Amino acid sequence: MTAKQHVQHLLDFIDQSPSPWHAVATVEAAIQKFQFVRLDETAKWSLQAGGRYYVVRDDSSIVLFVVGHKAPAESGFKIVGAHTDSPGFRIRPNAATVNDGLARLGVEIYGGPILATFADRDLSLAGRISYVGEQGNLAYKRVRFDRPLLRLPNLAIHMNRGVNEDGLKLHKQNELPLLFAQLTGGQLPKPCFLQLLEQAAGINAAQIRSWDLAVYDTQKGAFWGANEEFYADSQIDNLASCHAALQALLDDAVLDSAQSTLVCAFFDHEEIGSESHIGAGGSFLADVLQRIGIATSAEREDTARAMAQSFLISADMAHAYQPNFPAAYDADHRVFVNKGPVIKSNANRRYSSESVSIAHFIQWCEEAGVPHQRYSHRSDLPCGSTIGPIASAKLGIRSVDIGCPMWAMHSVRESAGVQDHGYMIQVLKRFFSD
Repeated sequence: MTAKQHVQHLLDFIDQSPSPWHAVATVEAAIQKFQFVRLDETAKWSLQAGGRYYVVRDDSSIVLFVVGHKAPAESGFKIVGAHTDSPGFRIRPNAATVNDGLARLGVEIYGGPILATFADRDLSLAGRISYVGEQGNLAYKRVRFDRPLLRLPNLAIHMNRGVNEDGLKLHKQNELPLLFAQLTGGQLPKPCFLQLLEQAAGINAAQIRSWDLAVYDTQKGAFWGANEEFYADSQIDNLASCHAALQALLDDAVLDSAQSTLVCAFFDHEEIGSESHIGAGGSFLADVLQRIGIATSAEREDTARAMAQSFLISADMAHAYQPNFPAAYDADHRVFVNKGPVIKSNANRRYSSESVSIAHFIQWCEEAGVPHQRYSHRSDLPCGSTIGPIASAKLGIRSVDIGCPMWAMHSVRESAGVQDHGYMIQVLKRFFSD
């Protein structure tokens, strides 16, 4: 594929994945075409060299792997980690309220979104619902409204004269509920909302017990710029990294010649700290790696031997230089879109990179013919973090934090460079082939 074709594939991937639950389903659909076999965590595993497998935990985190032709104890695991979640809004349990005939849905803030970017957008809902099945059993189903359903209208400038000088500031409790209906007659907001869920899921409203619903922007991804050298979409952070890792793993040459055991681990809950049973701070990846070790060797010590020679690439997006705001960047560590993957460093281990892991990644870039850049955050600004330090510490393996440079991270509409996505796929292929 050309760089632009890779990005078009990415935009399709993102548009099919408006929530973490949908992102995992999109990954699952892609890997099933390559004969990956789903494993059940409650069953005993039987694995074969060269076999392709995956495990899903709670519908929004997934680990997929190819068993190498060499035992893990001899060659270790090659792991790329990323995350399926993005910052935004989640619908509250008692969601619907009405004021003056206008129904609104209450939301909680998930992670650290740029709140103002959600105003005046064509928003909708996606996620999953829990319901009682026909036999009285509890069941789960993904739901998605494909049409604009919700809106957060701005206050007119005539009533907010300082908005252009002071910025749009939204009260997190009072000013974020989303408008979704104008009720007439004796309509009540809660039944109205449940009827919408009933229509989306095809399940009787009386059977619905609870939901996990994310707010998403219905606008499709697009190329932009004089030469279409940039692209924009929601959830580029961090579905772009998931997509790049997946494309690298699914390369025929990588799949057919894997000597080491290759792993992609895509976690939910990174944006809220990863501390959950499906997050990078939980046991999910460690459990899978341990079970691979048990299934491929009778020696208990071999799993520890495998971990000692494993490597984790933590793939998450990076902050590209935006020339309108030069003071936001360290002048010696500016990184640019379309100039290659970024290696992220932080002395306080907000990123997992250190000199040895950085040297490895630079070598893989050079061998893949891919440019690379180095990023360090301003010392007077708080630095974000990734799954890298968390997973690396939990597993006890060497790690490097890298990512494609992007603009407007945590906006509802983010942007990045077309060339960088292709570069990232190339270097991750080289890592898996090493």
